[in-house]
Amino acid sequence: MQKKNMTSKKTPGKILSCLCFYLLLILLWQVIYHVGTDTLGWWKSYAMPSPLGVLQSLEKLIAKGTLSQAVIYSLRRVLIGFLISLLIGTVLGLLISASAFLNSCLKPLLNGFQSLPSVCWVPFAILWFGLKESAVLFVVVIGSTFSVALAIENAIASIPPIYKRAAATMGASPLQMYKDVIFPAALPGFLAGLRQSWSFAWRALMSGEVMSSYVGLGYSLMTGRDMADINQVTAVMLVIIVIGILIDRCVFSVLEHRVLKSRGMRAA
Repeated sequence: MQKKNMTSKKTPGKILSCLCFYLLLILLWQVIYHVGTDTLGWWKSYAMPSPLGVLQSLEKLIAKGTLSQAVIYSLRRVLIGFLISLLIGTVLGLLISASAFLNSCLKPLLNGFQSLPSVCWVPFAILWFGLKESAVLFVVVIGSTFSVALAIENAIASIPPIYKRAAATMGASPLQMYKDVIFPAALPGFLAGLRQSWSFAWRALMSGEVMSSYVGLGYSLMTGRDMADINQVTAVMLVIIVIGILIDRCVFSVLEHRVLKSRGMRAA
């Protein structure tokens, strides 16, 4: 109980420290903007974003409803694409885990595809699907599927061999082996890999929306570029960053914490 009380007392202080840190960063950003544009003339005011300009751009996007619409469309696309990649990637990961031949031949290829930037798939998406919703979904799926497959394979490969030997000694069938031993033991490692897969999907979505979308955060980013509005570009970038952090902290971190806590691998 004392440890919990100590932790709760420290929490407001930590929050205040973080707020002060970010306020100092914003203040430093504003000072650099004024010194670089007004005093030293290193860059033009339209080429360097300022905190006040970014805030004004955010207010305009929110007032017009453009930002909320873009966020909704982008989240819907990434959710659908990520679920599809989760399904395909799980099947691929199980295949390369179950077959030594596929592991030696297919796994290096998946590693190579994973290292390929998602924007490289945009021309294929446009040629195959046109400037449609399906083109963006294709980029998201292809951008995260290989990461999901490798996360599955790595999680299964990291299971201590004694678990499988003990289950086999007790007469576990192949189905029981996967259901009662492999899947539960691989779950913590798979969740850790899933966080990385999500980041790949989120970045792939931006690549697809920038090149072939009509509404979304990526499209809003390019609209700011076309209007030479560097403040809007920066504002949308910050929104993309914040959404990525929130999903990682509120979804994947919480899910991973609960799984590890249930296994006794993390304190309450």
